[in-house]
Order: sequence, then structure tokens, then C-alpha cells
Amino acid sequence: MTSRPTALVTGASRGVGAAVARSLSDTHDVLLGGRDEQALHKMAQDIPGSRPWPAELTDYDGIAEAAAGIDHLDVLVHSAGMVEIGSVSEAGVDSWRRTFELNLFAVTELTRTLLPALRAASGHVVLINSGAGLTAKPNWGSYAASKFALRAYADVLRGEESANGLRVTSVFPGRVATDMQREVRESEGGSFEPERYLRPESVADSVVSTVRAGSDAHMTEIVLRPND
Repeated sequence: MTSRPTALVTGASRGVGAAVARSLSDTHDVLLGGRDEQALHKMAQDIPGSRPWPAELTDYDGIAEAAAGIDHLDVLVHSAGMVEIGSVSEAGVDSWRRTFELNLFAVTELTRTLLPALRAASGHVVLINSGAGLTAKPNWGSYAASKFALRAYADVLRGEESANGLRVTSVFPGRVATDMQREVRESEGGSFEPERYLRPESVADSVVSTVRAGSDAHMTEIVLRPND
């Protein structure tokens, strides 16, 4: 009996990450990455073939330890992220550091740590970026900058690892109806209107479509916008 491929999804305890984990579980054994171990265990009970992979992504020694047993990884989905809204005149260096630490540095280090396992599987790295990674707007300075940098990282990773059989896809969704979006709207002083945003499941569908694409196809970028 052939074992199923394995996927690791970060930020899997809620929002887009949770939706991606559920969608991939139809065809993959899924490692549920996140900080909230209790929430991950609860999710694992509802998703056959999944198990918690609790980790603090900015604890790089801890990441190396958590990844030590992974020697073959078919899919790595980076969904964890954070946003802090504020003008460049208000946002101090600590805000920029926090944003880049999770949105970029944690991504690069986890990917680097797992590259041998990804190469062994001729795997696929999917980075959940943002519309802010294509267009920077006022009050979104540190977040947009981190996402622009994430796009550059994806391009470099794709160029360097294509000879090893890796595929690398950046997904650029617009606003998504998640708890994080609710917090963003509060920071902006606006109302949370989920009917005007993308559903997490729609973003997950795009991830699944690129993962399941034939070996002759490499979807390098996917842009999603709410149909409003």
C-alpha cells in the first residue's frame, strides 16, 4: 500500500491556514503547524490523517528540533503571518522587526531547514502572500514591505531550486474573511463585512489547484480578488 504524500501547513489553527489544511487532507497527510497546541489537537481530531506540529516559528532552534524527523516533505505551505497597521511616522523599529520576523525571516529559516526533505520529494513550496505584496498603500508600511520581500524570496527560491525539482508558488489574495481581517478593520476604524471578502476556502482552493497541477505545469503566481 502506497503512503500518501505529506504536507506541512503553518498557521493551521485558524483562517486561511486551517482551510488549506482541511482541503489538502483529502490527498495528503497534514502536519498542522502553529503555536496553539490545544487548538491544533482539536483540529487534528476533525481532520483524518493530520497531526499537530506545534512550533514557535520565530524560535529557530526550536524549529530545527521540530523539523528533525522530517526527511521527506511533498508540500510546505507558509500561511502564518501578522499585520500591524500604522503610519511610517508612528511605527517604530520594533513594529518593523516583529512584522519581518514572522512574515519573512521565519519563512526563510523554516524553508531552509526543510530543504533536504523538500528536495527528496521534488516538493512544492506555497507562500500565502497578500495583495499588499503587489501594491503598497498608506498605513501598511511594514506589512507591505515584508510581503514585497516575501515575493522576492519566492522568486529567488524558485530560481535556485528548480534544478532540484522544486516548485514555488506565491498566492496573492485580497481581503479574506478571517479573524485577522476583523482585527485589521478594527485598527482601520471600519466595519468587518465578511460578505465583501474572499472566503478562506476560496484561497485554499487556489492552493490545492497549484499543488495538484501536473508535473508539466508550474503555477508561479496566483492573484485572487473578492468578486465585489
